[in-house]
Amino acid sequence: MSDYVVGVDMGSTSTKLLVATPEGRQVLVVSRPSPWTNLDHGRAEMTAERAIAVVRELAAEADARLDEGYRVLALAVSGMAEAGVLLDAAGTPLAPIMAWFDPRGAAQIMATPEEFRAEFPGRTGLPVGPLASIAKLLHLRDSGIALAGTTFLNVPEYVVHALGGPRVAEYSLVSRTGLIDQDDSTPWQAALEVLGVDASILGARVSAGEPVGVVTDEAVPAGFRGAALTIAGHDHLVSAVAVGATHTGQLYDSMGTAEALVRVLDDTLPFAARERLAHAGINCVRHVIPGKYVLLAGTKSGLLMRRVLQLLGITDATGRAVIDAAALALPVDGTLADGGLSVSGARNDDGVLKIVAQSDGLSPAELFAASLRHGNDMLAECMAVMDREVAPPRSTVLTGGWSTMASVVRSRSTLLPEVTVSTHDEGTAYGAALFAAFAVSSASFEAVAETFLASSLLTNERS
Repeated sequence: MSDYVVGVDMGSTSTKLLVATPEGRQVLVVSRPSPWTNLDHGRAEMTAERAIAVVRELAAEADARLDEGYRVLALAVSGMAEAGVLLDAAGTPLAPIMAWFDPRGAAQIMATPEEFRAEFPGRTGLPVGPLASIAKLLHLRDSGIALAGTTFLNVPEYVVHALGGPRVAEYSLVSRTGLIDQDDSTPWQAALEVLGVDASILGARVSAGEPVGVVTDEAVPAGFRGAALTIAGHDHLVSAVAVGATHTGQLYDSMGTAEALVRVLDDTLPFAARERLAHAGINCVRHVIPGKYVLLAGTKSGLLMRRVLQLLGITDATGRAVIDAAALALPVDGTLADGGLSVSGARNDDGVLKIVAQSDGLSPAELFAASLRHGNDMLAECMAVMDREVAPPRSTVLTGGWSTMASVVRSRSTLLPEVTVSTHDEGTAYGAALFAAFAVSSASFEAVAETFLASSLLTNERS
């Protein structure tokens, strides 16, 4: 009988399930597009039922490819923050999951009392805006859903619950709800009062990798049932751990639908520093590593680049390779005069692609290159703000789907220090599998991680 651990990545673009040995040797990965329904005005949603159905489908596909008589020892779920499921007392989802980039809730959060909004950045480590989960909860309240007696679970927390776990809140995920005081990681009473709820709207706080029950869901294969369940935490932080970017002095740039810059801190920063950072759109929140905190700066550059490619009719790997080569053949600054072609909209509080063309000689490559330069401009702003609060980084690990394009790597390398590109294709799912291994180990997280990650360079047993 073969024993495995499983990591699930509930990503914005795709949902992935990775199987590994407890020692960290990757065995297989299966994936599906994340089942969003795209609506107008930048809105996107999926039902809670469809989210867990995708996980069950992936488990069935993995089961068909694994050896007979295997056993999953532990399963951990990572994924997007700020998107979640509101459950009533009976466990029924009360509304679809709104994507983290969905703008709903913007009006409601700005209509909260002025003194609340003034304290929000320093208290929560987050900007005032529609990204924090509290904004979407306010939207649901105003749409007629009574919040009293409900529980909000971030997507990874919900998946663990649906597979058999209790209603719990992992620190790195709940840190991004706008309901937590970053001084002590407890519910912030003022936020609860704004919602008209008590602390029971959040599950009991747990650390990433902490066992929280076992898989009892009869809809998953028998080899998965009985596995220890744990929440791995926020996807960007989990993928940073998966490539060893866990120390101060390192910068981690994860380039997916969102582009995230991660800086590790040994402790949280003071209220005033959190406030300054949040006003610049930079979060100071809990890490998935026990006792650690992070600075997390995000942009929507990946979302904008995806929309640029869609406008150009590029939707597959072949098309991406062609545009990548064409953009790489251009100078980093392009060949057009300043202002001839510009892209904007990558701020975390924006996300609306805007293209201004004031020149002839335009081409698909020039447009893509303009989107890269805009992404660099947004990152430069974030870096400058972070560097005023903590020592500048000395090296960078670049990863994520966009980092497979040479033109993207070249562009970011003009801005970020000592860039190394991670060769691990599925960093978040692999990192989640690491937390699954930790959940069933008696060793320290550092010891488990050292052994597990040392295996990541080995050839996969199956592809």
